[in-house]
Amino acid sequence: MGFEVMVAAFIGFVFLWNSLKFVNEYDRLVIFRLGRVVGVRGPGPVIIVPFIERAKKVDKRIITLSIPMQEIITKDNVSAKTAAVCFFKIDDPFKVITKIEDPVNATSQIAQTTLRSVLGQFDLDHLLAERDMINAKLQAIIDRETEEWGIKVISVQVKDVEIPDSMQRAMARQAEAERERRAKVVAAEGEFQAAAKLAQAAELITSQPGAMQLRQLQTMVEVSAEKNSTLIFPVPIELLEFTKAFTQRPNEPSIKVRGNDQGQTINVKEPAKDPG
Repeated sequence: MGFEVMVAAFIGFVFLWNSLKFVNEYDRLVIFRLGRVVGVRGPGPVIIVPFIERAKKVDKRIITLSIPMQEIITKDNVSAKTAAVCFFKIDDPFKVITKIEDPVNATSQIAQTTLRSVLGQFDLDHLLAERDMINAKLQAIIDRETEEWGIKVISVQVKDVEIPDSMQRAMARQAEAERERRAKVVAAEGEFQAAAKLAQAAELITSQPGAMQLRQLQTMVEVSAEKNSTLIFPVPIELLEFTKAFTQRPNEPSIKVRGNDQGQTINVKEPAKDPG
């Protein structure tokens, strides 16, 4: 009697051991009972009745899916090649097991067709410049397609965009021309600002008496710092007239310098002759 009890206990222990499953935190078990899904179990210890229940494990961690290089034609009729990467996870293990046979392959096919379709809606400049917007649009479309399979698309990133060599050279020439245009615009703006400042300075000097003479003296000081330099000192006409008025003798002819728009005129007044 004791032997039979030991045998029964041993058989019960083996049966229980085979029925007990330890499910990881990132895994789930979809339980089939006599061919019908009765629920999802896990994580932790799970008991599965042998010969009656069957379990299929589903990994809920994020899966990295590389989308191979695709031939596309942009909106402005430029042939290009592009590749991308898709990050997704299984959100509903029940749907993944019951709705689709190979979720990874199905997601890859949807991602490839969506990539060609979406990128063909943009011209080359937008394709290269607006990556964030394109990635968000790809993610939304693929996620909407895979939602009924229990798959959640986390992100889609366009990795590489390959364009023909002739197009690369044309883009390089365009970029160089754009830089030259900007340089010319900046130089023209600098010239305009300098001319405006010079006009203001000239107006200020004209409005202040003696400012021109002070500016000339300042320029002479700057020029005289060079040893090998010839200095030409411009003498104002007013200073000549003032000096002449004090140095002229009574019997000498007077010299009067007048200025007009056509130049300077020198009048010499001879002394009056004695009538005797």
